[in-house]
Amino acid sequence: MGSQEELLHQPLINSSSPTSTPSEPDYSGHSGDSRLEKVLSDDQSPLSKRLLQASGIELNLLFRLAAPAIMVYLINNTMSLSTRVFAGHLGNRELAAASLGNSGIQLLAYGLMLGMGSAVETLCGQAYGANKHDMLGVYLQRATIVLTLTAIPMTVVYILSKPILLFLGEPPQVASAAAVFVYGLIPQIFAYAVNFPIQKFLQAQSIVAPSAYISAGTLVVHLLLSWVVAYKLGLGLLGVSLVLSLSWWIIVGVQYLYILMSSRCKTTWTGFSLQAFSGLWEFFSLSAASAVMLCLETWYFQILVLIAGLLENPQLALDSLAVCMAINGLVFMVSVGFNAAASIRVSNELGAGNPKSTAFSVVVVNLISFLISVVEATVVLALRNVISYAFTPGDTVAEAVSELCPYLAVTLVLNGVQPVLSGVAVGCGWQAFVAYVNVGCYYVVGIPLGCLLGFKFNLGAKGIWSGMIGGTMMQTFILLWVTFRTDWNEEVEKARKRLEKWEGKKQPPLKITEAE
Repeated sequence: MGSQEELLHQPLINSSSPTSTPSEPDYSGHSGDSRLEKVLSDDQSPLSKRLLQASGIELNLLFRLAAPAIMVYLINNTMSLSTRVFAGHLGNRELAAASLGNSGIQLLAYGLMLGMGSAVETLCGQAYGANKHDMLGVYLQRATIVLTLTAIPMTVVYILSKPILLFLGEPPQVASAAAVFVYGLIPQIFAYAVNFPIQKFLQAQSIVAPSAYISAGTLVVHLLLSWVVAYKLGLGLLGVSLVLSLSWWIIVGVQYLYILMSSRCKTTWTGFSLQAFSGLWEFFSLSAASAVMLCLETWYFQILVLIAGLLENPQLALDSLAVCMAINGLVFMVSVGFNAAASIRVSNELGAGNPKSTAFSVVVVNLISFLISVVEATVVLALRNVISYAFTPGDTVAEAVSELCPYLAVTLVLNGVQPVLSGVAVGCGWQAFVAYVNVGCYYVVGIPLGCLLGFKFNLGAKGIWSGMIGGTMMQTFILLWVTFRTDWNEEVEKARKRLEKWEGKKQPPLKITEAE
């Protein structure tokens, strides 16, 4: 896909292709309708008219998905962020401990669970686009079982968080406090195991607004309980982290009730099925590539915080990075919302057999997300001297944060494109390929370069971050190159074959020979 004009003139799938036969499901508008494909295929209309009409259709579809998804991720991130803010106002050591516990340990489980959940996103999105509604409930249950089993060994990691952090060279006092914070997050691991499959199950059907309302209501409860626990009951780090775990379980419970009661899920949720227990190992294998892809991304900046703990004056480095990472994480949720929208649009359109609509969606979502990220970076630079006071009153930390803000701004711009490309990859089922790209760019280039600049050239946190930016930039350019040279007709055919393999027969249990 070299340009928009080439995209519009790209030939449709050959009439002999299985994706164009009458037996294929008719796409009737799950996250869109056939209007977009018809507009893009109308060679009789002028190019400018087609672009205008297609853009109007796509932007309407995109923002109806992205806006609630952004709200969901922003609110969920705000819950975690507010917990660190409460910890920060207990003291600088508590802020460093909460940051280390969150970035050093908690994101391990978050990346693993969210990554494994993206396998559900691919399968559910393409199945829904192809009108194979009955399989969504089976995928949801199967994923929940697999993720819950995975949460058990993750619990051991949480329990051993103190010796792990000490082994990594973190200061003993900060490591001890961080371990206390992490202990309160153990129930959150199992909430992740249930929440992410539910979230992807709903998103595949373009049901995102109810999750936003549920998250908003939970945030109010979370802030109230955190204030009571931190300031009235004096339960400190353990108390605020336990409240965070409880809040995630509230979200899980209310979302599940919505699935049971909503008429929108009648055809996709038909109750518990024994079929969910078949093919668990195969499903785990498919999820592994997804987990590796997202874990490598999630852990990348997590490692930045861990390495910063080895610098001179580690508490100042951790505090300044904690503020920048919190801002990055908050703003990153906008890109994650577009990531979800991109995944939904791409998977639904591929499942429906609409290659031109898929390609056009990829162009539009990347462009919109990039423009928004430029605005975000500009705002951060304008507020660089005062932005840290929302987290901690220290003037020394404020000065350190101000020096890091240019690096944060560059990261925000890159985050306007990279997560969206990852969403496209999930919609297509490219997780294994992206995992290899992430290994090379992040861990062969980014982290070694960051350590070289940070320690060898004595650039400290700025050097470490510069290396990280280099790895992210390389990964972004590779994904851009691959995405915009993709043959979307071929991707439609791959989606059809993937659904046939994973749907299989109801009995005997589902079997596969190779993860797509």
